[in-house]
Formats: sequence, C-alpha cells, structure tokens
Amino acid sequence: MSLTVADEADLLWRWTETVTRAAAGPDGAGSAGAAGTGEAVTAVGRDLLARYAEPTRRYHDLRHLTEVLDRIDHLAEFAREVDAVRLAGWFHDAIYDPHRSDNEEASARLATQALARCGVDGPTAAEVSRLVLLTSGHAPADDDSNGAVLCDADLAVLSTAPERYAVYVADVRSEYAHVPDAAFRQGRAAILSDLAARDRLFGTDYGRAHWEKRARHNLAAELILLTRPEDLARESAENRPGD
Repeated sequence: MSLTVADEADLLWRWTETVTRAAAGPDGAGSAGAAGTGEAVTAVGRDLLARYAEPTRRYHDLRHLTEVLDRIDHLAEFAREVDAVRLAGWFHDAIYDPHRSDNEEASARLATQALARCGVDGPTAAEVSRLVLLTSGHAPADDDSNGAVLCDADLAVLSTAPERYAVYVADVRSEYAHVPDAAFRQGRAAILSDLAARDRLFGTDYGRAHWEKRARHNLAAELILLTRPEDLARESAENRPGD
C-alpha cells in the first residue's frame, strides 16, 4: 500500500504525538524537550514508515499499520497504558522478513533502541518491547489489558468481511511465495487450527462481542479450503517424483 502525502503526514503526526506524550510521562516532566529529541522522533517515525512501505510487503504494510493503530484507538478504554500499546502497534511488524523466524524479537530490540533515542524512559520502552513480543503468539494473560488490546487490534483482520478476508489471505500467501504450496498450506492450517481451538480469540470485551463470531467463521472457512482432500491429493500427485 502506498501513501498519499496527506496520509504520510497524518501517520507521522500520530507517531509524533504518541511518542512525545510517552517521553514526557504522566506529569509532563520527562525528556520530551531534551535537545535533539524532536529531530530523533521525526527520524525514527520516517524510518518506521519506510519499513512498512518495503516493496516485499503485501499484508504487513502501511495499510496494516494504519488498521492496527485505528483499532487500538477504538479499544483505548480497555488498555492500562494506551500510549505504550500505540507505540507497540508501531513497532510490532517494524522488522518483517518471511524468511526469518525472529521478526518479533528483532522488532522488540529495535523498539528499545529507537525509543531510547526519542527520550522514552526505560520502563515504558520495556513495556513496548514486551508487547511486541506478545504478537508472536497472541496469547496475553487474562490480566494483561495492554496485551489484550494490542493482540485484538492485530487479530481483528480475522473478523473482516469475506472480501477483505480474501485479500488478506492472498496477501499473506504472496509474502510467502518462496514456500511451496503444500508446505504453506500445512503451516497455515496449523496456525489457524491453534487459533480455532482457543476458548476465545479476543481478550477485550469489545473484541469478544463484535469480532469473535465472524473471526471463527472465517477461520473455519479457510481451514476447509486448506485441507480439502481433493486438493491435498492433487498436490501429492504433483510433487511425486517421476517414475
């Protein structure tokens, strides 16, 4: 997804407002006014926008970032420290390479380093890093309100209308174009089966009330497509070595 100049300016403004509040702290006495912090905030924000605009991204892109930030705002009342959750939204897919398995860990490290540059205190940066790591499994503890908001915002795509869900599925497959179809289907089915087996997909009251039913319907429908016997038989025949 490409941004218009206005869209980019709006996202950069949202980033600046959030990180400036976080750096100032609840009493406004933090380091937000320190020399050079303003320039660092802008530089980090532009770097994040560039990362989400990488041409290899099809789903984990600027559209996804915007949707996650919008959902966090929608769920703000459920978070204990909503600005920390917003910052985690910015960083949760900052590093995304389908060839590697440590994207969340790398993104969490980037968050710690970048937020220090922006004058955000250690405890807040540590909370952001912790939240980013949660998006690896989307399983926050029952009493983790910050984690519930971030994970719900990230998983809300599962509850979208069929047309949007189909685009999401196709975009994820495109990001993993290097993976053979049979292996992708097996891996994707394992992930979706794990989600479908959970007692609940969403941790906030809003998510459970408004997103749970549709998400489970979409998961079930995709799992049927991923595991149809005729498709698996066809793939097995196609991958069988020649006589």
